[in-house]
This record gives sequence, C-alpha cells and structure tokens, in this order.
Amino acid sequence: MAKPPYVLAIDQGTTSTRCILFDAAANPVATAQRELQQHYPEQGWVEHDPEDIWRDTVATMREVVANAGVDAADIAGIGITNQRETVVVWERATGKPVHKAIVWQDRRTADECARLKASGGEEAITAKTGLLIDPYFSGTKIAWLLDNVAGARAAAERGELAFGTIDSFLLWRLTGGKVHATDPTNAGRTLLYNIVQQEWDDELLELLRVPASLLPEVNDNSHIFGHCDADILGRAIPVAGMIGDQQAALFGQGCFRPGMAKSTYGTGCFVLMNIGTEPVRSKTRMLTTPAYRLDGETTYALEGSIFVAGAAIKWLRDGLKIIAHASETDGLATRVPNNHGVYMVPAFVGMGAPYWDPHARGLICGLTLDATDAHLARAALESVAYQTKDLIDAMKADAGEGETALRVDGGMAVNDWLCQFLSDMLVAPVERPAIVETTALGAAFMAGLATGVWDGLDSLDRIWSRERRFDPTMDDALRERMITGWRKAVERTLLA
Repeated sequence: MAKPPYVLAIDQGTTSTRCILFDAAANPVATAQRELQQHYPEQGWVEHDPEDIWRDTVATMREVVANAGVDAADIAGIGITNQRETVVVWERATGKPVHKAIVWQDRRTADECARLKASGGEEAITAKTGLLIDPYFSGTKIAWLLDNVAGARAAAERGELAFGTIDSFLLWRLTGGKVHATDPTNAGRTLLYNIVQQEWDDELLELLRVPASLLPEVNDNSHIFGHCDADILGRAIPVAGMIGDQQAALFGQGCFRPGMAKSTYGTGCFVLMNIGTEPVRSKTRMLTTPAYRLDGETTYALEGSIFVAGAAIKWLRDGLKIIAHASETDGLATRVPNNHGVYMVPAFVGMGAPYWDPHARGLICGLTLDATDAHLARAALESVAYQTKDLIDAMKADAGEGETALRVDGGMAVNDWLCQFLSDMLVAPVERPAIVETTALGAAFMAGLATGVWDGLDSLDRIWSRERRFDPTMDDALRERMITGWRKAVERTLLA
C-alpha cells in the first residue's frame, strides 16, 4: 500500500530559513530552521549573503526529512515561499552572486525613487503595476546593483547575468541552473511587471534602466517549475509551487473569497485582502498586487505593508535589552493598567502604507519619569495594532467593508494580549488558525495542487480551522482616546 504523500515547504524569510514537511492533511510533521545573519553596511542599508541562504536551505531540507523519518520518494513536491522584494543578481555561467542580496527593508535607493517621482514616472508605474515608487520594491535595487558593481551593467547587457528574487535564486540553485523562473506574486513586486497584461513591461524596463535579458520567466504559482537535483535529497523531486510570503499566508489562511483578509506579523506586518479577479486602483495608497494565479487566472489583493512589527520587539531585546525573549512582552503589557500615554511609532526604516515616507524615523513620545520597561513593551505591541487599523480602514475605503473577521498569523499572533488589543482597535473579531505556519502552508498548498495531493480550493478550504477567536470588549470612548493619541504620535513622526 502506497504511503500518503508529503509536501516540503521552503520558507525563506528575512530573519531565518525554515523547512516544514506537511502531510496530506496539512499537518506539519517536522520543522528545521536556521537564523539568518543580517548585514548593515551603512545607515538604512540591509543585506543578506545569498550563499548563507543557499547553505541554510539545503541544510534545513535535509534536516527536516531526516527528522521526519520519511523517504524522499514519499515527497510529492516542493513549494517555495520567500521574502519578496529582496534582490539577487548572479552570473549565469557560475551561479555566483555579484553582490550581497539587497533586502526589501533597504532604503539606499530613496533618492533615485524621489527622482523618478519628480520626473512624473509614478503614474505610469502605478497604472501598470499597482505599486507606488518606493525603495521597498525590487526595480531600483536591480539598477543600483548594475550601476555600483564593477562591470555589472556591461555584463547584463551581454546577457551574462540573471536577476531574481529569492524564490528565483533558490529555484536556479535547486535545479542546478536549469530553470530561471518566478511567479506573478514576486514579479508583481518589481515595478517592472504589468499585473493586468501579466507580462514584463518594456516601458517600465526602460524607465528603471533594467535590461530584459536579466529577467526570469513568469509561471503560475502552482506549476511544475523543474526538479531539484537528486543529490540534495536523494531524489529529483519536482519544485511545484512558488509564491511570495504574504500571498502565501493569504492562501494558507484560506482567504479564497473576495473580502477575506489576513494579517501576518513577522519582522514587518502585512495585511492582504482578496478583491477577486479584477484589480482595484487604490485611492488610499494601498497596493494592488497579484494574490495568486491558478490555471492562468489571476486573483488580486489589496495590500498594506508595515515595515516594523516584530522587529520592534527584537529591538527591545537586542537594542535596549529590556527583555531576554520576545514572549516576555505579553507579561509586561499586562503588568501595567494602561499605556500611560506612551506611544511608539516604529519607523526605524521609514513608514510604509498608507504614509509611504522613506525618510521617517522611529519615535517614542509621552515619556515621564515613572514610565517603565513595561510601558515601552506595551507601546511596541500597541503600535502593531494601530498600524493594522490604519491599513484595514484604508482597504475598506477602497473595496467596501469586506468580511468581518481578520485572520492572523506569524510569530506575534501567538501573543494573546496583542490579538485581544487588535480586536478592540478594529472593533471586529480576530481569528487565529489552528495551523499558525500559514506562510509555509500556502507554499505547500501550491505544490500539492500541482502534484495532485489536493484537488482544488474546496479541499483546501475544508482544511482551515480556527484555534481561537478574539472579540472586542473595549469601551468606545477609551478606544477613541487611544487612537487619537496614536494619530498625534504619527503626525510628530512625519514632521520630524
């Protein structure tokens, strides 16, 4: 009797690389993880070493299979999900990166983005890509690498270099350089991809000075992209799904109907709302982005990005050293009866939606002599909920009310205090899934659909289940006072 199939998900994130093996019931069977070193060569610059990412990917793939005690022959497919706008350029002949990867948080191209805006380029970019001009996105990072790595632009013009987001780089390496491809959720974050026509756009390539020879092929998210080399796991397993991390979480959360929304709390916070098969042009500076493409049909989402969520807790731990572990923030937040008028606006690398100010920097206000570490921890957690409310309010203005509940996931979603405060701020239910690894699960779903492990969205919808629901309990007057305090703090940040 044949063994039930497994699906291996590679979740390559900003701070770690993980592999999770899921069974046919979408239960995580085993997990392996390696922390990823961050590099900060200059103020506002953030880099990763692609070779670290590759080594960690292979190591965690082998470790998770060994830990699960399964045979590689029982793995139906591999799904990849990744930090989306992080850029790698490598030599086609050797696979060697020409420079460290420039991470999505990096702000080095802020001046170039300002120049593009001043030249009137944003309207054309937004109409075709659903995005705004910001250093967050991939296109200006690619141009920076070509202009600042000796000989890179000339080599690119000769067709000797390849560009990819992390999914594409890993696919290249996994297939031994045989496949150079990506998917719409990653291509759609480059400022170079027309999300309506579903193709790389020649006018945008010329505007951002990126040679077409660098670009990968764009395939559906659920697709047999290629096969990983047999020497990695002992068998040539199909790479059958690729999807950017936030869209993966939307898919893993079962948000298949228009109006359904999820919020993922990791290094940053990302809210996505399914808006169906027709893209909506945002009037509130939200992004319109491909959510996923199956059988050639694209489903779109509105997205709001908060650059700093869990990173603020990491700063409390590593920068201020007022906590030893992130889990301590729950206890600290409940140790004080209120926020004492202390607000943190965690604009350490600028502010994302709906403000889009790359030059903004972090602010803590309302401090008095009796403010404590507990107030700072609470302010950091509160800032995540306030920012989420800003995004949800903007999306409702663009697309209507949508469904009532917000589905949450990511490392910070295990914090009960945060989930309750979030529900209080949104005046809406917050649902936490039974399987919290929804980003990896979304990648697994894509690979499983392509390899027959699951037979469609209905089967995936039946898999999703709720672990806990949080309902609002806060007094309306108190909520309004707290939100007013947040808005004043944001005004001070933007004026600084």
